[in-house]
Amino acid sequence: MAEFNKKPEKQDFEQQDAFEERVIEIARVAKVVKGGRRFQFRVTVVVGDKKGSIGMGVGKANAVPDAMRKASERARKDLRVVNLASTTIPHESLGRVAGAKVFLKPASPGTGVIAAGGVRAVLEVAGVRDILTKSMGSANVLNVVMATFDALDGLRSPQVEAARRGKRVEDILPFWERRKQHA
Repeated sequence: MAEFNKKPEKQDFEQQDAFEERVIEIARVAKVVKGGRRFQFRVTVVVGDKKGSIGMGVGKANAVPDAMRKASERARKDLRVVNLASTTIPHESLGRVAGAKVFLKPASPGTGVIAAGGVRAVLEVAGVRDILTKSMGSANVLNVVMATFDALDGLRSPQVEAARRGKRVEDILPFWERRKQHA
């Protein structure tokens, strides 16, 4: 009879979704106060579904797990859609944030992700498999990641870009795509 009076145990299952999560940076930051320094942890996280939806979040807390949870929640709220062209991007793009600049260039199939650090993490969770990148200026990880997001936000679909330039969509496509059409 004791079994019937028992309250059901709450099960704290983490919500499973289609998003992949990458921790980009865990930094210990300090606030100087009258008695000395107060330390906290700042965590930067990117999430993506590998189909063109990505988001970035920054969380700060006294403990790393709390900061990671906050960053993850903020990244899921900040989701945005990126224009992709099969496994690469439709055209070149330059993103700037503060002193960081990130240049993204489409690459033919089989090239891979030629990037490092935060740029690689962002592109992989976005679903880009073939791309060339160059990071210039500041090496601040947070600014480089935000510059990558800026470059990805500047991407337009080939149809929109062709209409803007007054050309045919076939003329806008990369040379390896045009070669396939003529073969």
